[in-house]
Amino acid sequence: MWHHSILVRMKLHTLCVYCGSSPGLRPEYLATASAFGRLLAGKRVTLVYGGGNVGLMGALADAALEAGGKVIGVIPHLLIEKEVAHAGLTELHAVASMHERKMKMAELSDAFVALPGGIGTLDEIFEATTWTQLGFHAKPCAFLNVVGFYDPLFAFLRQLVTQGFLKEKHLDSLLMETDPEHLLERLSECLLSGQKESFGSGLV
Repeated sequence: MWHHSILVRMKLHTLCVYCGSSPGLRPEYLATASAFGRLLAGKRVTLVYGGGNVGLMGALADAALEAGGKVIGVIPHLLIEKEVAHAGLTELHAVASMHERKMKMAELSDAFVALPGGIGTLDEIFEATTWTQLGFHAKPCAFLNVVGFYDPLFAFLRQLVTQGFLKEKHLDSLLMETDPEHLLERLSECLLSGQKESFGSGLV
């Protein structure tokens, strides 16, 4: 239960990144994941992600680690048993369920970004967005739009607005950028501008 809110101003220290466990068909997806991992390491932003060693997830984590960054993985026991957990992370949290995984990743992170991915990636970023919309936390959510990957999604979200199922302000609160560095700058601006963050739950 949420008890009260205070005005919080903070820097971007930890970033949760959701992305595919597959590499996708276009080489830009893997290249961008690797570049984003290096960028986070260079800016001393700790990466929080799903703990996998495959697809975009593995490329993202490997690049951040190779560049000297800190990487925290959160993965269900079932996926560890399937031998897809990354063995070289700074920290690896093993959890009981997908729901617990999402909760733990939210607790550890200041903001959320989706790179290209599938249903799991969309589920994760939209749950984080829903928590922001409902006031369970005030952490910004964003999409890194690699070669137009998320253009159709945002066209659909615009349809939700026009049909009265999504408020304009909630769509406007979702950040989308094609440039990784600019995306980090916008997330930092959101945090530094001050926001009301709720206390009384384990989410924040």
